[in-house]
Amino acid sequence: MRMKFLLGGLGAALCAVAAVNSAAADEAQAFPNKPLRILVGPGPDIVGRLVGQKLTEVWGQQVIVETRPGGGGAIAGEMVSKATADGYTMLLASAAYTINAVMQPGSYDLVKDFSPVVFCASAPFVLLVHPTVPAKTVQELVALAKAKPGQLTYASSGNGTPPHLAGELFKSMAGVNILHVPYKNAAPALIDVVGGQVQMMFAITSIGLPQVQNGKVRGLGVSSAQRTPLAPALPTIAESGYPGYEVTGWNGLLAPAGTPRAVIAKLNAEVSRAMKQPDLVQRLSGAFYDVAAPNTPEQFGAYIRQEIAKWAKLVKDTGAKVD
Repeated sequence: MRMKFLLGGLGAALCAVAAVNSAAADEAQAFPNKPLRILVGPGPDIVGRLVGQKLTEVWGQQVIVETRPGGGGAIAGEMVSKATADGYTMLLASAAYTINAVMQPGSYDLVKDFSPVVFCASAPFVLLVHPTVPAKTVQELVALAKAKPGQLTYASSGNGTPPHLAGELFKSMAGVNILHVPYKNAAPALIDVVGGQVQMMFAITSIGLPQVQNGKVRGLGVSSAQRTPLAPALPTIAESGYPGYEVTGWNGLLAPAGTPRAVIAKLNAEVSRAMKQPDLVQRLSGAFYDVAAPNTPEQFGAYIRQEIAKWAKLVKDTGAKVD
């Protein structure tokens, strides 16, 4: 009698699991059947808007891109982390989120409270100097900094931002003492570098490369692991004597934790398909972005964890602070 009861219970449990799986499959099959939202925290929203346009064209459902930059991305992050886990609300995550996870954690956990969807695009930083700085290469800049410890200055868009930590990582790996000058955002920082009030800066390609191209500043290298097609003549900092150096601005999509795997897979496949479209690639290139190679949610999740670990080590080693 007990065996029959156990077998009956097992059968009921298996039926329940099958029903849940069937419901999840049906949900993924029907997805999307209403508008989607992509929330954007700090930084440009162009990647979200271009991806959203492509998804709207394919699915016939409007993709609404909302900018919520407050709190360095904390507002957008919290809203998505608490949203219904159905794939209809996503976060356009950026490098700032992995830094904030270390330097100013919010009310959510970037790893536990989100489901990675897909890594979309990246943009390296350009190490640029004012023309009066007598350095034409990264090695010459390091030699100059070592000869004049504490006398060179570098600008950033603020404490705890990617350009700030790009500078701190460079200082740490090169063993130099360069004074950090934080600004409220990237525009006034670059203005002062162009004006010669500050000697150098790690500037995102969209604002840095035009200034290099018009001769207002000198580009010494890029912060990505490989040379970028956006500026193929510029060497990477890694190949300039500091292997392993890599800092990029990037964008990828995250959904709330618990979003059905089938829905995540559908989003990943469609966004990946969109990122291969020549018109989208051209528009992103025109905005100084490199389109990411096809990747899985698991690969994107591993990248996020790797970035958090990198910043955690740097902050521990250098004592970098937000204020």
